[in-house]
Amino acid sequence: MPSFEEIEDAQRATWAMCSTGWAKWDQVISDQLGPVGDAIIDSLDIRDDQQHLDIASGSGEPGLSVAQLAPAGRVVLTDLAPEMLDIAQQRADRQGITNIRTKVCSADDLPFDDATFDSVSVRFGYMFFPDMAKATSEFARVLKPGGRVCSSVWIRPEANPWTTIPMQAIAAETALPPPDPDGPSMYRCAAAGSVSALYEAAGLCDVTDWEVDVVLTTDSAEQYWEVVSEHVSSAVVALEQVDRPTRERIRAGVIAGVRAHEEGGKVRVPGVARCIVGTKPG
Repeated sequence: MPSFEEIEDAQRATWAMCSTGWAKWDQVISDQLGPVGDAIIDSLDIRDDQQHLDIASGSGEPGLSVAQLAPAGRVVLTDLAPEMLDIAQQRADRQGITNIRTKVCSADDLPFDDATFDSVSVRFGYMFFPDMAKATSEFARVLKPGGRVCSSVWIRPEANPWTTIPMQAIAAETALPPPDPDGPSMYRCAAAGSVSALYEAAGLCDVTDWEVDVVLTTDSAEQYWEVVSEHVSSAVVALEQVDRPTRERIRAGVIAGVRAHEEGGKVRVPGVARCIVGTKPG
C-alpha cells in the first residue's frame, strides 16, 4: 500500500497533467460547478472583511468569488499542484482580484497559525485527501471560534452520469483497477454522513448537509468528449495508458453514450453533489 506521501506525489503529477484542460475549459467547468460554489458561499456568511481559506482550490473557486465578496478581507488559495494555482492566479488577474494569495501545501499539514480564518471552503477536495481525519482536524485548528467550514463531495456514481459515461466507456475497452475503498477516489465520500462524521470527530458542531444539482453543458457530444477527456482526472489518467486505436473506440463509445442527453442543440449531462457545513464552537 502506498504511503500518504506517495499518494500525494501521484496526485500532484495527475493534477499537473490535468491543468491544461482546466484552463482550456474554464467557462464550461465554471458553469457546471457554479451552483456548488454558490451553495458553499451562502453557508459561510461572508463579511466584507472575511479572512478565508480555500482548500484544494484548483483553478480558484469558490475562493475567488469569496474574495470579490470580501474586498476588505483576505483569501488564501491552497492546492497540492502549483500548476493549478497558476491558473487560479491568472483568473484572479483577469478579474482584477487583488486580495488573494496562493500557497502550495497539503490539506493535512496547513502552514497557518491556530484560529487564523473566519471560514474554510473545500470544493471537491475531501475524497482525495489521503488522511481525511487529519485534514479535518487541520481545518478546525485554523478556524476562529464560531467560524465555519463548508465542503462538497460527489454522491453515488449513478447520480452522476456526467462522469460515469466516460468511465464506463473506458472500462469497456481496458481493465481499470478497482478503487481502494479506503483510498482517494472520486466517490469515496458518496455515503451520506461520511463527511459529517469527520466534522463531528474534529469537534465541529451544528453540522448539516444537503444536495446540489449540477449540469455539464456542452455544444455537442464531440465537445463533451473533449471536455471530460481533458479535465476529469480519472479519465485523463486512464486514457494515458491506452493506444490510439483504443482511445478512438473509447471516444466513439462516449459520444454514443451521451447522445441521450442531447437537448435543444446542446448536451446537458446531470450530476449531484452534497455540501456539508459545520461550525467551530466558541
